Amino acid sequence: MANFGYMALNAQKAKVSGVIEAADRRGALASLKAQGLTPLSISEQAAAREVDKPAKQSFWTLSSGPAKRMKPAEVLLFTSELADLIEAGMTLGAALNSLANQGDPNSGICVVAADLRDRIMRGEAFSDAVNAHPKTFPGIYGNMVRAGEASGAMVEVLHRLTEHYERNQSMKSKIVSALTYPSIVLGMGVIAVIFAMVKIVPQFTELFASMGKELPLPTRMLMAMSDGLIKYGVLYALGVVAAAAAFHKWRTGPGRLKWDAFKLRMPLVKGLIASGAYASLAYTLQTLLSNGVNVLQALRISEETCGNAVIGAELRKARERVTDGTTISGPLAQSGVFPRMMTDMMALGEQTGNLPNALGHIGKRYEAELNRNIKVFTTALEPLLIILVAVVIGFVAIAILSAVFSATSAMGQ
Repeated sequence: MANFGYMALNAQKAKVSGVIEAADRRGALASLKAQGLTPLSISEQAAAREVDKPAKQSFWTLSSGPAKRMKPAEVLLFTSELADLIEAGMTLGAALNSLANQGDPNSGICVVAADLRDRIMRGEAFSDAVNAHPKTFPGIYGNMVRAGEASGAMVEVLHRLTEHYERNQSMKSKIVSALTYPSIVLGMGVIAVIFAMVKIVPQFTELFASMGKELPLPTRMLMAMSDGLIKYGVLYALGVVAAAAAFHKWRTGPGRLKWDAFKLRMPLVKGLIASGAYASLAYTLQTLLSNGVNVLQALRISEETCGNAVIGAELRKARERVTDGTTISGPLAQSGVFPRMMTDMMALGEQTGNLPNALGHIGKRYEAELNRNIKVFTTALEPLLIILVAVVIGFVAIAILSAVFSATSAMGQ
């Protein structure tokens, strides 16, 4: 027999806890139900002799703990499973309890689901419980859940949130996959050049130095770069890391607006960034407005979740104009940031009284444009990378061969 610690609700919906003895977990659950208790959580307790003995913990055990948040992919899985459980007839509390007891108890889903369950049991609204985890659930999540509570269509709201996360994940994965290949090629090229400079060129340097002849300019440049990399390579690496850290601090701080504006104008990349941002914005607004969130709140949430400071600033200006009775499309069209096609379709949706439908068409249009831009990006980048690698390798070859030809011509004289 083993001891199981439990937390449960009694007939008066009050939370009780204690220890129960049973052969296994299933037997403990059966015993609790026989006592008229609704189990919330149950876990096996270690034997007394094991409790008194201090456990050996490694550095990894000490440094790791329960996850306090969920990643976007986990939020997608959590939302989808929660919708399925409620649709199957479970209450919200029971569904959250089921999710909290699945898998690793220290995983993000289990920890967050357990906290949401406990908050629900204390009488909090689900939307308030969700808003208590801002690092896991963005503003769009809490506001849509609140709209679902008001309309009684929680399952439909959860399904729409699932679709929203699936679209976002799909667009992000397309952009990441488009950047993965050139990043690998560029990284391998840098490693190959460093290896050549550190291991191969020094061997030729010793050979050329023994000839006692003046070397051609390309050879001297190559030897100087190789010597500098060998002597000061660590300092160069530290400088690159420091520069990258400073740039990251700048682009996420005071320089964010300038950097985001540059991304919308950067050759090759601007198509990916702009079309992805417009599609995500359109789908976010459509999801919010379709679920009864008011326009001002929808614009505020879109501003916080758009991921681009330039677009966010224009959404903030549009929100200020909407309070005066202006339509959304008008301020966005005047900004010069959004394409004319997008604002014209939004204006048509406002005129017909079906803006969410128009936003859905806008999202599909720019999602298709994102796919085309990915093909253009990968098609154009491959020859550019080949040319770059050819220039670097060609310079190394010319530097070495010119010295060899110079030496052989001197020997022939």
